[in-house]
Amino acid sequence: MHARGLMSPYFYLLFTELRSLSITQLNELYMEMEVLIREFSETLISELAYRDELEYGKELKNTFISLLLAVQNRRRQFHVEKKKGKAQIKPSASTGDPKYLTTVIPYNTDTAPENQTLQVLIKKFGLI
Repeated sequence: MHARGLMSPYFYLLFTELRSLSITQLNELYMEMEVLIREFSETLISELAYRDELEYGKELKNTFISLLLAVQNRRRQFHVEKKKGKAQIKPSASTGDPKYLTTVIPYNTDTAPENQTLQVLIKKFGLI
């Protein structure tokens, strides 16, 4: 294959320059390229790991929101049924109303909750 047909004029110029280099210069260039490839590979790996962390955090937030909405819907449904007098929920022994687990969800307007906090809350919602 002819190099000129495969490459743009800029790359053809580089190709001709490479042909004029000595073996020592080519070896130095090869070593430099190896170092660059290693550095770029490490950067790529760290960026992919960061992307995976972001995706995991997004999944946690979506799960948390889904569970929170499910709990809110159950409470809303209970109150609607209670108003209609059709509540089929078992009363507790001490009172006539069912007991609810109540918790305060930590919220800061400046930052989102950490993944560990979301994991704990998801586990608690899963118990309800």
